[in-house]
Amino acid sequence: MTGKPVIPLDPQALDAAAVARSFDRASRTYEPAARMQQQVRDELLSRLNLLRERPARVLDLGAGTGLGTLRLKQAFPRAQVLALDSAPAMLAQVRRRSWPWRRLHTVAADARSLPLADASVDLVFSSLMLQWCQPPDRVLAEAMRVLRPGGLLLLSSFGPDTLRELREAWATVDDRVHVNRFVDMHDLGAALQRAGAVEPVLDVDRVRLYYPDALSLMRELKAIGAHNVNAGRSRGLTGRQGWQRMVQAYEALRTPQGLPATWEVVYGVAWAPAAPVRRGPAVAGESVVSAEQFAAGLRQKRR
Repeated sequence: MTGKPVIPLDPQALDAAAVARSFDRASRTYEPAARMQQQVRDELLSRLNLLRERPARVLDLGAGTGLGTLRLKQAFPRAQVLALDSAPAMLAQVRRRSWPWRRLHTVAADARSLPLADASVDLVFSSLMLQWCQPPDRVLAEAMRVLRPGGLLLLSSFGPDTLRELREAWATVDDRVHVNRFVDMHDLGAALQRAGAVEPVLDVDRVRLYYPDALSLMRELKAIGAHNVNAGRSRGLTGRQGWQRMVQAYEALRTPQGLPATWEVVYGVAWAPAAPVRRGPAVAGESVVSAEQFAAGLRQKRR
């Protein structure tokens, strides 16, 4: 008797259940350790200043503990701001920031299947969540679905050079997947186009942080829920000999500042397709920014 063919597991694919569990456990340790995440979030939030239109409904996609959600509410106090995350413990942290005069709405859901109506959101903001949903097509398609015509998507994601020093050090030990791998800028841009985004604008930044030793880096990754969640990760403990070989290889990269760790960050901006025909005059006080205007403003801002 023949059964269905067995499809081999991609060892570099992300384990979605492990991602959710990892961030759920990291809800209380996340903020003190998330220095890179804070820097990226601040940069992504700064790009809101290029738009003058005030959104009525905002979605923080992959909200984590809600620091970005709170900043979005402060930027748009009259808007309904939704914090969506797949980790219930993270959303519990968001609710602690919510007050009657500054209400933050939480939604527990998978970003690949949003429980929101079509064309119901003006702005989708997603900082360092997309890399945990590979491939990104379903998430981006959902973002385009819930955005109103002409609505804005702002996103950031880690690129493939992230933690390359740690990956290379582990490569001297064995050929297993020890460090998460992420989508590069070109593939992300192609995915945005497949999702129907209008003229996506992407740019990349590389930041190097320094750590006193390899263990400090690994502890930080665990604290923010960003440790290895690839399907092909080893399910057992790494032996002492393997760990020492990795540390020795990493130590060869030491600088006076410490052990370097590269973080490659991809920033993306895209619009939902606009309505084909707009009848009547523009709404009073409304400003429409084209993709070309945004890209020009972004280039000028970063000089």
